[in-house]
Amino acid sequence: MQSIVTFARRVSIIPTVLACVALFILMVMTFFDVILRSVFNAPIEAATELTRILMAILVFSVLPMISAGKGQIAVDLTDGIFSRLRLSRARDAIVYLVSGIMLIWPIQRVWVLAERARDYGDVTEYLSIPVFYVGWFIAAFTAITAVAMVITGLLHIFAPQTLSEHA
Repeated sequence: MQSIVTFARRVSIIPTVLACVALFILMVMTFFDVILRSVFNAPIEAATELTRILMAILVFSVLPMISAGKGQIAVDLTDGIFSRLRLSRARDAIVYLVSGIMLIWPIQRVWVLAERARDYGDVTEYLSIPVFYVGWFIAAFTAITAVAMVITGLLHIFAPQTLSEHA
């Protein structure tokens, strides 16, 4: 079990690097867009569509790690009750499992929309980037998130010591 967790942690570096590269490109593009717009009155024409694509890459590439690593925003109104009753682990397992399973619907919808965009030949306005690639990316990383959440929920049930050792 330890080797699987270690492998998962090492593989999780890839989406982090992807998000970092997307953020860096976004920062550089925004900087030059502002300079070109202000000084030369010549903005980067494709900045809007590149910003949308890079934001999708940024958000959805880190979604599996945020979701499986307790990075969500949480309001702890019931933590005291669950802690006293020693049901925190069961609550967390149920939340992870249900959330992971519920992600199946958005994955299917995004995939259908991406396929529709592919069938229609939708491309971005300035750079003619096929829109379905972004849809596929979103669907794939949402699917990875769903799998990560289900596995995390199962670990809460069957191997909670694995989660606490590597927290």
